[in-house]
Amino acid sequence: MKSFGVSLATAAVDLSDEEKKMAARKASGEGDEGSPSLTAEEREVLGGLDSRLFGFVSFHEDGARTKTLLGKAVRCYESLILKAEGKVESDFFCQLGHFNLLLEDYSKALSAYQRYYSLQADYWKNAAFLYGLGLVYFYYNAFHWAIKAFQDVLYVDPSFCRAKEIHLRLGLMFKVNTDYDSSLKHFQLALIDCNPCTLSSAEIQFHIAHLYETQRKYHSAKQAYEQLLQTENLPAQVKATVLQQLGWMHHNMDLVGDKATQESYAIQYLQKSLETDPNSGQSWYFLGRCYSSIGKVQDAFISYRQSIDKSEASADTWCSIGVLYQQQNQPMDALQAYICAVQLDHGHAAAWMDLGTLYESCNQPQDAIKCYLNATRSKSCSNTSILAARIKFLQAQLCNLPQGSLQNKTKLLPSIEEAWSLPIPAELTSRQGAMNTAQQNGSDNWNSSQTVSHHPVQQEVHSWCLTPQKLQHLEQLRANRDNLNPSQKLVLEQLESQFVLMQQQGLHKGQSSHLAGPNDEQPLFSTGTSQYHQAASTGIQNQNGRCTLPSNSLPQRDAVNHLSSHIATSGGQQGVTFTKESEPSRNRPLVPETSRHAGDTSNSCADVKRLSNHVHQVMADAVSSPNHGDSISPNLLFADNPQLSALLIGKANDNVGTGTCDKVNNIHPAIHTKTDNSVASSPSSAISTATPSPKSTEQISVTSLNSPHSGLHTINGEGLDNSQNSAKVDLPLLSHKSTPQIIPSMSVSIYPSSTEVLKTCRNLGKNGLSNSRILLDKCPPPRPPTSPYPPLPKDKLNPPTPSIYLENKRDAFFPPLHQFCTNPKNPVTVIRGLAGALKLDLGLFSTKTLVEANNEHMVEVRTQLLQPADENWDPTGTKKIWRCESNSSHTTIAKYAQYQASSFQESLREENEKRTQHKDHSDNESTSSDNSGRRRKGPFKTIKFGTNIDLSDNKKWKLQLHELTKLPAFVRVISAGNLLSHVGHTILGMNTVQLHMKVPGSRTPGHQENNNFCSVNINIGPGDCEWFVVPEDYWGVLNDFCEKNNLNFLMSSWWPNLEDLYEANVPVYRFIQRPGDLVWINAGTVHWVQAIGWCNNIAWNVGPLTACQYKLAVERYEWNKLQSVKSVVPMIHLSWNIARNIKVSDPKLFEMIKYCLLKILKQCQTLKEALLSAGKEVVWHGRTNEEPAHYCSICEVEVFNLLFVSNESNIQKTYIVHCQDCARKTSGNLENFVVLEQYKMEDLMQVYDQFTLAPSLSTTSS
Repeated sequence: MKSFGVSLATAAVDLSDEEKKMAARKASGEGDEGSPSLTAEEREVLGGLDSRLFGFVSFHEDGARTKTLLGKAVRCYESLILKAEGKVESDFFCQLGHFNLLLEDYSKALSAYQRYYSLQADYWKNAAFLYGLGLVYFYYNAFHWAIKAFQDVLYVDPSFCRAKEIHLRLGLMFKVNTDYDSSLKHFQLALIDCNPCTLSSAEIQFHIAHLYETQRKYHSAKQAYEQLLQTENLPAQVKATVLQQLGWMHHNMDLVGDKATQESYAIQYLQKSLETDPNSGQSWYFLGRCYSSIGKVQDAFISYRQSIDKSEASADTWCSIGVLYQQQNQPMDALQAYICAVQLDHGHAAAWMDLGTLYESCNQPQDAIKCYLNATRSKSCSNTSILAARIKFLQAQLCNLPQGSLQNKTKLLPSIEEAWSLPIPAELTSRQGAMNTAQQNGSDNWNSSQTVSHHPVQQEVHSWCLTPQKLQHLEQLRANRDNLNPSQKLVLEQLESQFVLMQQQGLHKGQSSHLAGPNDEQPLFSTGTSQYHQAASTGIQNQNGRCTLPSNSLPQRDAVNHLSSHIATSGGQQGVTFTKESEPSRNRPLVPETSRHAGDTSNSCADVKRLSNHVHQVMADAVSSPNHGDSISPNLLFADNPQLSALLIGKANDNVGTGTCDKVNNIHPAIHTKTDNSVASSPSSAISTATPSPKSTEQISVTSLNSPHSGLHTINGEGLDNSQNSAKVDLPLLSHKSTPQIIPSMSVSIYPSSTEVLKTCRNLGKNGLSNSRILLDKCPPPRPPTSPYPPLPKDKLNPPTPSIYLENKRDAFFPPLHQFCTNPKNPVTVIRGLAGALKLDLGLFSTKTLVEANNEHMVEVRTQLLQPADENWDPTGTKKIWRCESNSSHTTIAKYAQYQASSFQESLREENEKRTQHKDHSDNESTSSDNSGRRRKGPFKTIKFGTNIDLSDNKKWKLQLHELTKLPAFVRVISAGNLLSHVGHTILGMNTVQLHMKVPGSRTPGHQENNNFCSVNINIGPGDCEWFVVPEDYWGVLNDFCEKNNLNFLMSSWWPNLEDLYEANVPVYRFIQRPGDLVWINAGTVHWVQAIGWCNNIAWNVGPLTACQYKLAVERYEWNKLQSVKSVVPMIHLSWNIARNIKVSDPKLFEMIKYCLLKILKQCQTLKEALLSAGKEVVWHGRTNEEPAHYCSICEVEVFNLLFVSNESNIQKTYIVHCQDCARKTSGNLENFVVLEQYKMEDLMQVYDQFTLAPSLSTTSS
C-alpha cells in the first residue's frame, strides 16, 4: 500500500517549492501579507500525523502545540490549494482530511476526503484514508457507509494498526443494526487484540454481555455480567452499570426463584449500583419500578423523585409516577404526571395508553379516545389492534348516549386540550432552560440551585402545590358540591387539603414541586421514540396492575452513559472534549442515508446535534411532534432502536443548545453507470475480480440542514470559505459500481517458474506481511454487481423456467444435457421425469424407509409460520417484510415422522370439516378464498420444518447412497469432474447428501449456495415444492434490499417481497417441482423454496470444471473475507488439489488457478523468510490423509501451510490454529506461538511447475 509518509513527503516538497516561490514574490513585492508557511521541522512533525492518531493524540498541555500546528497546516494547505486553483496532487486533500479529522472538523474532513477520492483512482490502497473516511461516517451515524469503509480497511490491510478500534466500532454498529452475530464476532476480535483502543477490555466485555441481553439470551447475559464483576480493578462506572443491568434483568426476567425472590435480588443489585454511582437517574428509576411492583409506594415515589433530580426530563419516570398516583386514587396528580410524560416524548405510547385508561375511569370517553389514538400513532405500539377495538367500543358508546348529555355533565378531570396547557409543563420548560444556562456557564452542579429541596414523603406524594388550572378546577367542584359523585368528592377533598398546605407554606400560585421539562421545544436529553421503546420494554403498569406493553426488551439508554468518561477523545483526555462542533450547527452537512430500518420511524426525527465520532458520543435524540410530522429524518440515526442507541450515547451534547430537529433531505445518486457483466475473468480477478473505476462511481449530493444558499467548505480551488455554511457535499460512496476485468489474451509463459518466484521473495523481511494478497498488486475490495443495464421490460420479469423432459436413460446421459445445465445463461434447469427415466427407487428416501433404517438419527427443526408462498408477513400480519425468522431445535427422524403424519391427518380432518360446512363446490371455493385472505394477515399457524439431515455415513445409508450412483456423472455427489470431490475432506451438505423433511409451508429462505457452487435437488414426494429463482447477476440488487431491510445477505434469513423485485426490474423464475424432478441451480443463482405438500427432498452441491464456476467461487471467497464470514469451501486448499489432480484444458480456468497458485507460493515463501529472519523457528508438521483445511479460530479466514498454534495448544496436541494477523494481535512478537509447516516448499514448487495447460480434448465427457 502506498504509505501515508510518502504522500506527506510529496506534499511537503510541494509546499516547500510553493513557499520558495512565495518568498521570491514577496521579495519582489508580489507576496501576500500574512501568508502562512511551514518550517521544515513543522513539516516533519506533520509527516507523522494522520487518521490513525484519531483518539490517541492529546491537545492539552504539551499537545496544545500539536493542535496549533494542525490549524496552521490546514490554513497553509488551503491557501496553497486556492493559489493553485485546486490543481494540486491528490495527496494534499488526503492529508488535509486527516488534519481536519484530528481537529474534529468533520465537515471539512469529509470534503477533503471526497476530493481525494475523486482524484485518486486507487484510493482503496490507502488504508489511512479509508479509516479516516470511516471515522467521519461513524461520526454522522452513517453506519451503512462507515461499515463499508472499515471493512475495506481490514480487507486491504488486515494488520492495520487500528484494527482493534475498527472491530470495536463495527461491533457497535452491527449491534445497532441488529446483526448480532456479526456484532459478537467483531467484539470478540477487538477483545483478543492487545493493541490500544478507546475502550478498555472491561468495557468491551460489557458490550458483549449487553449484546446477549439485547438478544434476550438472559442467562448468558447474567453469566457474562457476573463474570465481569469478578474482574480486578473494575472501573467504578462499569461496575455500577453492570449492577444496574443485573438488577433490571432480575426485575423483568425469571432468572431465580419466585417473583418475590427476583425482586429482592433486583433491589439489592440496584442499591449496590447506586452505592457505586448515586447520580444515575436510570438506576433510581429502575429502583422505583421495583418498589412499585412490590407495593412500596412511598419508596417508589422517593426513587422516582431522585431519578428526576438526577436525569431531569424522563418521560418514563413521569409515566411511572402517573401510574402510582392512579393506583393511589389521585387522578388529578396522575393526569399531570402523564401530561409531563407525553410532552417530554410525544410518542410515548405507554403514557398515552395509561392516560386514556385514566380518562375512561373518570367517565370521559372522548378524551380517552384521543389518547388511545395518539398511542396507536406510535410506530412501535404493539397493542394497536387492542386499542383499535377499544376505540371502536368507546365510539359506539358515545353514539348511544343522548345528545348533549356529555356537555351537561361535570368533568372530573380537565380535557386533554386543557390539560396540555397546565402550567407544570411550562415550569418544566423553565427548569430545562435553567439547566441549559447553567451548563453553558460551566456549572456542573446545577441541581444545587435549581432543584427543590426534599420535603417529607407525604408532601411529595400529594404534590400540594396547586396550579392555576387546579385552582380553577377546585372552584368548579366547590360550586357543584351538592351534585358531586363519590369520585368527584374525593378529588375535591384532595384539592382542598393541598390548597391548605400551599397556604401554610406561603407558596405562590403556579409553583410546583415537580421538576418540569419543555412544553413545545424538545428537551436536551429527550429520546422521543427511544423513550417510547423504553416504556415498551419496561411494561408500564396501569392502575389495574396489568402491563400495557410487553417486557420484550430492556431500556438501555443509560446503560453505558458512564462509560463515556473512559473513552479517549481525539484530545486524549479522560472525558469529553468540547469543540466548536459541540455547539449547535445550523449548517451541518449530512451524509448518505443509512439504509437501516430497524423500525419505521415516521414519527421520529433524528437530531443531528453533536454526534461525536467517539464511541461514547453517538447520541440519538428522536423527537416527535404531532404538529410537525413532516420534519422527520428517520434513517440517519438509530433512535428507533433505543436499547442499542444507549450504548453509543455520550455526554457531548451537554451544550448543544435547544433540541431543534434538523431536516435530513433525501439522497439520490446523481450518476447511473453501466457495468460489464461478462463472466470472463483475469489473473488479477482470481482472488478479487471486482475492479472499481473511479469514473463509474456514484456521486451523492447532500443538501445542508437549513441554509440552501450557503456554500460548503469544498476546497475545489474556488472561493474557499472558512465559515460553517454548506450547500452541497459530494460524498465519496465506497459502494460504487464494479467493473469486472476482462481476461486478456495471454500466453501461459507469463507465469514464471517456481524458482524465479521464490528468488524474488528472498530477504524481503517481515514488513507488510499479511494474508494471501501479499507482494502482488493488490486487488480492490470486491463489490456486488449492479443491476444489469438496460433493465428488462416488465413483460420479461416472469421468464419461463428452462425445463428438460426425459423419457429414458439415454436422454439422461446425453452430453448436451450437461452443457445446457452449466450454461451461465440458464440460472436454473428443471429436469423432469428423471427418476422415472433412470428407474430411481425414491422410496428409499421416504419417511417410512428412513424411520426403519435409522429412527434415532438427528434432525434439525426450524419452527416457522405458515404463510402463502409468494408473501411474507410480520408475525402480527400487519405488513409485508423481508425478515424471515425461525427458531432452531433438534429431534429425531422418528419423532419428526410422527409430526409429519399427524400434520397430514389434521389437514384431512380440516378438509372434511370444510366439506360438511358448505352446500356446493362453488360455495366451498368462495369460502376457501376468504379463509386464505384472512390467513395472509394472521394469526399464522406454526409449523415445523425438518432440515439438514446428514446422510454422509455410508454404513448407515448404504442403500440410499448407492441408488444415487445411477445419476449422470455431472450431477453425482462424487465424480472426477466435480471440483468438490477434490477438496480432500468432507464438507457436510456440499459434497455429501442432505435430506429435508417437510410439511406444507416449510421454507428454505433466500440464499446463494456456499461459495456460489451449483446445487442439485431431487423431490422425493409425495407433495410438490414451489421454487423462486433470480439470476446470479442480480444478487447485488437483492443484497441492497437486504441492507435496506436491516438484514445480512449472507447470514440472515430473508424472504423477498416479489413486489419489490418487480419494481426493481428483477426477473424471477417461478415453478413447481414435482416428485421425481431434479432442480439444477447454476453457479451463483439466488433461490428460495416453499413446500406445497408433504414431501422429502435430497440435495447436495457440485462444482463443474468451468471457468465461470471457479471465478464465482473465488469472488464469493473474497466477498466472504470482506464481510468477515467463513468460506465453507477452502478455495486455496482446493486450488492446490486441482493442480495436483486435474489436467485443465480451458485457458481461462487454467490462468485463474495458476495465478492463485502464484500468489500463495509467494506468500508462503515470503512469510517463511520473514519468520526465519526474525528468529522464529518454523517446525515441520506435515499433513495426514483427509485432514481438513484449516481456518483461523479467531477470524475464520483460511490458513494454508504455515499454521500459528499457541504453545499450550501445541503441547496438548489440540492444534488450535490462528492466522498470522490474529496471532500477532494476541502476541506481538509471536512468543506465545509455534509455527507449524504442513508442506515442503519443494513440494509446492513441483506442483506449481507441473501444472500446465493441457491440450484441448475433442470429446466432451458426460
